[in-house]
Amino acid sequence: MLIEIDIRSTKDLELIDVTRLISNKAKESFGELDGVLLCFVPHTTAAITINENADLDVRLDIEEFLKKCVPRGINYRHIEGNANAHIISTLIGSSVIVPVENSNLKLGRWQGIFFVEADGPRKRKILIKKL
Repeated sequence: MLIEIDIRSTKDLELIDVTRLISNKAKESFGELDGVLLCFVPHTTAAITINENADLDVRLDIEEFLKKCVPRGINYRHIEGNANAHIISTLIGSSVIVPVENSNLKLGRWQGIFFVEADGPRKRKILIKKL
């Protein structure tokens, strides 16, 4: 079974903590679970990653770094004006695999799952599959 989770971003570039959303949806949809979850973003201008969710400044630092290193509006060849978002998506990646035991995500103490919007604001999806 493939589960869809809807996400609505509010900024051009932002990291959205989706850890609880994915955990709750997996428990609701799959019930008792031991194994792994594949979390996939079916977009070419968004990504998903695992990083620290205990300190908001880490998220803000990542956003600032991406804006500086992959800026919008320079002379990219892609004519739609969002080439930077495609590059960010490629650098970060479109999927993560998360171990699950007794229906609990087995993330590290400070880890969370983040949806990375690189061309927002938009309505987006995360697909999750029990493996």
